[in-house]
Amino acid sequence: MKALMCRAFGPIDTLRVEEFSLATAAAILLIYILSVIYALKGHDSEQQLVGASDQPSHAGPHWTPRQALAILIAAVAGIAVMSEFLVGSVEAVTSILGFSEFFVGIIIIPLIGNIAEHLVAVTVALKNQMDLSLSIAVGSSLQIALFVAPVLVFISLLMGNPLTLEFNNFELVAMMAASIIAAFVSLDGESNWLEGAMLLVVYAILALAFFFLPAAI
Repeated sequence: MKALMCRAFGPIDTLRVEEFSLATAAAILLIYILSVIYALKGHDSEQQLVGASDQPSHAGPHWTPRQALAILIAAVAGIAVMSEFLVGSVEAVTSILGFSEFFVGIIIIPLIGNIAEHLVAVTVALKNQMDLSLSIAVGSSLQIALFVAPVLVFISLLMGNPLTLEFNNFELVAMMAASIIAAFVSLDGESNWLEGAMLLVVYAILALAFFFLPAAI
């Protein structure tokens, strides 16, 4: 909806588009913060209802908060360095393999960037923990849409290179299709190998569509 309204403003009124983009990003961030608060409070309520003896025990070493924070900071720093290498190699990859930057930015980079979530989701699915697998898969996408994208809008503004939350028609169709399909698949809380194969085929069709899509659209 936001992208369609930006088109109504026209290419001339860029200031209004930028202001609307910032306001939308702020609203999306607010929704993300509220969803995190709701998830944390809901988790605390469930822990109060479940007795300590009923809670599953986790084997293995336990980190102190200071150790966990240090490892988290190191992981974030490593991801930042690897992201710089990845972005710096995009131009060379596109020229050698013949991929468009549009295809690399929408298909390749998100697929590589979320490989950890994909592996965890598949691993827990193999253990028949479908609720956890689905929450990881959907939660990763929601985190990008509700947190990373709005934050990038404000960061780009501070760096003097404004980024607007505006998408072209092909991106809108892909997002709407992905949202509807994910909703139908997760509606009954169950899954099977056929639904998984269908999701992979849909993703492959979208990847092929963006691969053959002209760079200038």
